[in-house]
Formats: sequence, C-alpha cells, structure tokens
Amino acid sequence: MCGRYASTKDPAKLAAEFAAVDATGDAAPGADYNVAPTKSVFSVVARHPRDEAGERDESRTERSIRLMRWGLVPSWAKSISVGNRMINAKSETVTSKPAFRSPIKRQRCLVPADGWYEWKRDGKVKQPYFMTPQDGSSLAMAGIWSTWRDPEAGPDAPPLVSCSVLTTDAVGQLTDIHERMPLLLAPTVWERWLDPDNADVGELLGPPPRDLVDELELRPVSTAVNNVRNNGAELLERVDPDPAPVGLDHDG
Repeated sequence: MCGRYASTKDPAKLAAEFAAVDATGDAAPGADYNVAPTKSVFSVVARHPRDEAGERDESRTERSIRLMRWGLVPSWAKSISVGNRMINAKSETVTSKPAFRSPIKRQRCLVPADGWYEWKRDGKVKQPYFMTPQDGSSLAMAGIWSTWRDPEAGPDAPPLVSCSVLTTDAVGQLTDIHERMPLLLAPTVWERWLDPDNADVGELLGPPPRDLVDELELRPVSTAVNNVRNNGAELLERVDPDPAPVGLDHDG
C-alpha cells in the first residue's frame, strides 16, 4: 500500500528528470515531506498536443508535469468524497474494477516521489520506514487519472483531475516491511506506460524488477511522520527505531 510519501523537488527539476514540460503554472506546491491523500500532487502525463485551432496532433505526444488531487474520483461519481477511498488501485484488479478499468486504458500517469513511507508491525509496535533511492533520483510510481465535474457546480466550473497510485505485491527486501508496495516503473518503460495510444499495459502490471527494489534504502524514521500535520525535512532523517512508537494517524 502507499498512503504517504515525500515530494520535495520543484516542478522544473521534475520536468528535467522526466523529460517533460512544466504545466503546473503558479499553483505548484512547495516541498512536501508528508504527502497525504486529498493533497494536490505532481504527476507526469503524455498527451497529443493541440494546435492553435484546438486540433490534436496525433503524430506526436508531449510529456508534461501537472497537478492532480490524490484520490481518484471517477467521472460518474456523485461526490468528491468517493476519491478518499481510492488513493490506491491494486495492479492485479485495476483492469476489472469499475472505477479503474477505463483510466488504465488511456489515462495513465507517473507520480514522482522522493520515496514513500511504510509501517512495519512488530507485535503492537509500528515502526515507520522511508523507502528511497540511494542515488537521490525520483521514484516513478505508476498511476491512473480521471476527470470529474461536480454535478452541483455550474457548467463553466473547471473539472477536477485526480489520480490513484497502483500497488503490487512487495518483492525483495521490501517484504520484510510490508506485503504491498507502490508499482514502481523503470525509465525504460515510461514511454510505454504513458503512451495514450497504448490501451494494453498488462505486461507492466506485474511486480517491479528486483534490481529496482534492491537499490532502495529502507530507512527507519521518526514516528513524527505518523501525524500528517508534521511536515519538515527532519521526517526523512534516519533515527534509531523507537521501542514504543506512538499510535498511527495515517491512511497507509
């Protein structure tokens, strides 16, 4: 499962890393060390660009960094609250679940992250860990997105664009922390995942390659991350496991 992560790079840096253009405008959030559901998050999408007349150029695609609400709200939802329980989508069932089976065909994205948090249970104790690349690069979590219009809003109200992070069975060293993990995608498959003309990505829905997971640092961090109100660089610092961590307040 992925219920909390860190995203501290500005959109310009993400655009360079993901070979994309920054389309976040003035609404881009600052560094977030404790990203929680319903927040506005960065995503990477690839779409056919439009010309000045509004016509799509089907001959090429353009990657862009965009903002989406974390917690997918299906186009048919009656209320935005539906998204509160759709922060994750299981890769094993994403092609069959009503809320996800349409977006997985044409509306896929990457959700960049410095790393994600997970809690390891040892009896009554839950120790938070931060899973992050040792080289400082961004993780690319597989995501899907959807556009929703509030039925109570006026016809000119802007739509809400929201996303969900795909999860899969944990592999390698991560199995010692939790049985689930975000579906991580290597740069070699980003183009296939983002391609809006590719409706079948079944071969990319399996657990990530072991070498991608083996390169992660599994860093024990402070139980301060349990509280979503805490948000600072100290949350990423390595600490000795607390023998008696406080109770959790998170969605992971």
